[in-house]
Formats: sequence, structure tokens, C-alpha cells
Amino acid sequence: MFGFGILTCLVFLPLVGAAFICALRGEDEATWNNARWAALITTIVDFALSLYVYAKLDPGSSAFQFVEEKHWFGGGLAYKMGVDGMSMPFVVLTTFLMPISIAASWKVSSRVKEYMIAFLVLETLMTGVFCALDLVLFYLFFEGGLIPMFLIIGIWGGPRRVYASFKFFLYTLLGSLLMLVAIMAMYSFAHTTDITVLLKTSFPASMQKWLWLAFFASFAVKIPMWPFHTWLPDAHVEAPTAGSVILAGVLLKMGGYGFLRFSLPMFPDASAYFAPLIYALSVIAIVYTSLVALVQEDMKKLIAYSSVAHMGFVTIGLFSLTQQGVQGAIFQMISHGLVSGALFLCVGVVYDRIHTREIAAYGGLVERMPLYALVFMLFTLANIGLPGTSGFVGEFLTLIGAFRSNSLVVLIAATGSILSAAYALYLYRRIIFGVLEKPNLKSILDLSPREIAVLAPLFLLTIYYGVHPGPILDGTATSVAQLIHDNGQMRTAALASKGAAE
Repeated sequence: MFGFGILTCLVFLPLVGAAFICALRGEDEATWNNARWAALITTIVDFALSLYVYAKLDPGSSAFQFVEEKHWFGGGLAYKMGVDGMSMPFVVLTTFLMPISIAASWKVSSRVKEYMIAFLVLETLMTGVFCALDLVLFYLFFEGGLIPMFLIIGIWGGPRRVYASFKFFLYTLLGSLLMLVAIMAMYSFAHTTDITVLLKTSFPASMQKWLWLAFFASFAVKIPMWPFHTWLPDAHVEAPTAGSVILAGVLLKMGGYGFLRFSLPMFPDASAYFAPLIYALSVIAIVYTSLVALVQEDMKKLIAYSSVAHMGFVTIGLFSLTQQGVQGAIFQMISHGLVSGALFLCVGVVYDRIHTREIAAYGGLVERMPLYALVFMLFTLANIGLPGTSGFVGEFLTLIGAFRSNSLVVLIAATGSILSAAYALYLYRRIIFGVLEKPNLKSILDLSPREIAVLAPLFLLTIYYGVHPGPILDGTATSVAQLIHDNGQMRTAALASKGAAE
């Protein structure tokens, strides 16, 4: 397509849909419907294109595939794209959740064209993060995603949307400025921003620690890790339903992907040195935010704190640097994207009817919404990590991998599974069971056909990956094995050179 490869088409196709919506004239219902359908069709086509790339990807190779490179910017900077077994699942997750988010936003009736454009631009920037093979290009996509999400929260959010959007923007921007300084330092040392070259570059041990901390400042806020997590509950509570789905399903995963793509392979000595710090912050996040979730009275805020706890398992698995731990972390991120996105959609279903997220405003919904109760139950159990759901596989593998590195960390982290059962089942009991005594709930309707169509793919995948995790685990195995091998070799070479110098 005009000399570009398939990844460029995959990344920038949503901008074509956004341009079409821009060209629509008028602000009547017919124009808004055209904008909705244009956004939905564009995202579905982009998802189909990502499935084609996924099908053509060779899982037996750890090399980057579908690589395309153009030197447009001069000075050694390049437009370079490519995917491997570790990045491709995140590309598919992004393109999968986007049409679901568009369909869930069908009833948005304020600035509909701008709303759809913001989501399409956001899709391009998020997909670009997982495909970029140049540090500067990665940074542009990584930071660019803040702008449409800032607008989505700030314009279509709740009563405190302006406060939440600025808090989200400033937290993530300030963390990423340090990463920009680190990128400039890496360029001055290696004279390139090509990620494929930097992955083979041996940075001095002292330099690695500063670079690792600079990248950590950005990725820890994005995941987010404790104590950098305080922006997330406010952003989730004020964001529209689809904004929360994308925020939890994709944007949080950029931090984990950053650790996976940069911190672990490029700074192996520093990653080993700071692993105890990561373990400490992760177990605090798992236990502390689970306890905080127990006392929440807002459904969205409870699920937001739950997300912080689940991301704690991800960071533990990543820095265990074992095959099971790293693969479990990747699986946990994909599973969390499906399950947490579905939970926010479930909250949106009842919010659209009653216009409140207060847990105390509900009770006894099983009498009027049995189908909703069934769907909500599955996602609640998956959030807990019940065997047979996708939530179990990721948590189990991360704990197995981390046990080989630090059994005490696993012992403390495992309490998070108990606490997650406490707050998740407590939430479910208060909303679904009990006596249906509140007058405004006695006429509430069950899931509509559109809501069933939105939730059904997530429902099926949560079960499918719970009983058959092979597609994700097999697809990531070779790339993860190569990552661990390269990490070990670089650390061994660094120790040998240090010994020779002494």
C-alpha cells in the first residue's frame, strides 16, 4: 500500500476512519450514526488485519518479523516497525478491545464525531507502541496516547472529569520525561535509537542503573505500581465506560510491555540489582490495594484498585526472569485486559440504567437480571483467579516462576489471591444477591441484544483461555526463552569483564 508494509497499514488504518468521520457534515442523529458505524467498521477491519498478521507470524522464531524501515528523519533516526512473539498478543488485544469499546459507546449522544475520532486516534497510537522498533518512534507513540485519553476523560467523563484527566496526564507525562532523558543518553552512547541494535548493546553497569531508573519512572507510573498508582482510581471513576475498558485493557499494559522490551533485555545487570525493589513494591501493591478495595463503596474504584493488585503479579513474574514467570506475566496482562475490561462493561450496564455506581444503591439484581448475574459471576470468578478461567493461568505461572527466585515473595503475594476473593465476592453478593427492595430496581431490564453482543466475545475468551492457554503460551515461548538466554549471557559477560578489570 503506497510502498508501506502491513504493519504500517495495521497501525494507521484507524486514522483513515477518523479522517472519514472528520469529513462528515452536520450534527444530527443521522450524521452521528454514520460516525458510529464508520468507527465500528474501521476497528473491525483493523482487528481482522491484526488476526492476519498473527496467523502469518512464525512462533518458532524469536526474531522481529514484518520489519519495515524508512530513514526519513536523518541523524540516525528511522521509522522502523516490527513485531515478535512478545508484542503480537498485545497488538491483537488492542485491536480486539477497540470495536467492543465502540459498540459499548453506541448511546453516547454528546459530540459523537469527536468521541469516535478520539478513540480511533488512540487506537493508532496504542498499536504503534507495540510495533515500534525505534526508541524515538516508541516514545512518540507512548506519549501521544496521553492526548486522546486526556480528552476522553476530560470531555465525556463524570463530574470530576477535569481533575481526573489532568492528574492522569501530569502523572504519566512527568514519569516519561525521565525516559526521554535516558533515550538521549542511550543515543549518545550507542549512536543509534534502533531497538534491534540497542538490544545487543552492552551498556556499562553504572550507566545501566541510571537508565533503568529513568525507564522505571515511566513504566511504574503507567502500570501503575504502588505508590505511583493514585491517578488510576480517579481516572477510572470519571472516565466513560469505554474509556475505562481501554485504560485497564491496553494502556496499563504499556508499562509491563516496556519492562519486557527495554528494562529486562537492555539493562540486565540493573534489572537483577533492582529486582528486590520490584518484589517489595509488588507485594505491597498486592496486599495494600486489595485491602483498600475491600472498603470501597464505588464499583469502578473497587475494580481499579483490583487492577493495581493484579499488575503486582505481572511485575513479580517479569523480574523473576524465569520462563514460567515471564510467560505468566504476559498471559496475566492479556487475561487482565479481557477480564477487567469486561468488569467495567458490566458496571456500565447497570450505570446506564440507574445512573449510579454506588454499591449500596443495588441489591437483588438476580431477580430481574439473571443473564447479567451469570455474566458478571464469570468475570468476578476470573478476576479472583478461579481454575478454568483465564485469570488462573497467569497468576499461577507468575507465582511458580517467582517461587524459584524468592519463596517469601510468593508467600506474601499468594495472600492477594485470598483478598481478591474477599473483595470480589463481597461486591458480587451486595449487587446481585439479597432482597430486591429498592423501587428503582424493580423495573430494571436484563441485558439487551447489543450488550450481549459486546460481552459475549469476552465471556467466551475468558473460558477458552482458561482451559486452553496454548495459543498465547506457545506463541510467546520462543521469544521469552531468547530474552532469558540473552539476559543471562549479557550478565555473564559483564561479570567476566569486571573480573578481568579487577
